[in-house]
Amino acid sequence: MRAAIHRKYGPPEVVQVLEVDRPVPKDHEVLIRVHAATVNRTDCGFRRAEYFVSRLFSGLLRPKNHILGNEFAGVIDAVGAQVKTLKKGDRVFGYNDSTFGAHAEYMVMDAEGAMATIPEGLTFEEAAPITEGAHYALGNIRAAKVSSGHQVLVNGATGGIGSAAVQLAKNFGAQVTAVCHTRSLDLVKCLGADRVIDYTQEDFTAIEQPFDFVFDAVGKSSFGQCKPLLRKHGVYISTELGKNGENVFMALAAPVLGNKKVLFPLPSISQQDVQFLKELVVAGKYKPVIDRCYALEQIVEAYRYVETGQKIGNVVITMF
Repeated sequence: MRAAIHRKYGPPEVVQVLEVDRPVPKDHEVLIRVHAATVNRTDCGFRRAEYFVSRLFSGLLRPKNHILGNEFAGVIDAVGAQVKTLKKGDRVFGYNDSTFGAHAEYMVMDAEGAMATIPEGLTFEEAAPITEGAHYALGNIRAAKVSSGHQVLVNGATGGIGSAAVQLAKNFGAQVTAVCHTRSLDLVKCLGADRVIDYTQEDFTAIEQPFDFVFDAVGKSSFGQCKPLLRKHGVYISTELGKNGENVFMALAAPVLGNKKVLFPLPSISQQDVQFLKELVVAGKYKPVIDRCYALEQIVEAYRYVETGQKIGNVVITMF
């Protein structure tokens, strides 16, 4: 099978599309013929491994999982002997950031992992980007205990995480203020934002409106900048560690910071989470934004584009 392989950490150019052996599913696994995947910030982070902590999972000196790709959509080609819930021919989508493998024509996945069948009417390209940005957004929204009537600000509302956060926060009943570039104002309004701030014209940290939750989906602000925006017991979360890892330390110090706090929830995703996102898609309450599609052979170009920081929503990789 064709697969995008990286045997060392580094820039996009360390990735090569090569012929490798097709994986064989264990008794509790399924073999998926991948039709579409994505290139996202998680893939980029594990490929670069600039955060040393990531190497504790991916390998200290060199990557132990040579095929990246955590998000996928495809068709089950074979099932292990113990698998009862899925069958050959099922169309599935899901997320796997423990062993990755979606940047290939075939991958294996635990049948009880973060996976669900694709809703009727969705293409593989539409199903592939459902989970990555959304599960980060969902975990942070839940950690902040967002509920009906809460005021939420999302900085970076056009990325994979931010565009999902706007839609999911609205689903939880929040009033959403979203921050984005001029060119994306109409898109973000269509995602459901109640107010949209053009960061080229206005500094969102200077607005006079209190928020229950400030979510920096691009990690370009700090708690110090955003603290004045928070109501009593308000929560600040960023998707990045912050300068010198300050967000982690501030989260640990949350009990003594007063009535405004930083959280740094560890991301997780379950099969139930994927099913929840699927139900929102079916109900028309969540739709991943797709920027552009690349063929597998163009994956280096896709990585380069993602790392410009200019993508709108998600970048999809097609296998066939």
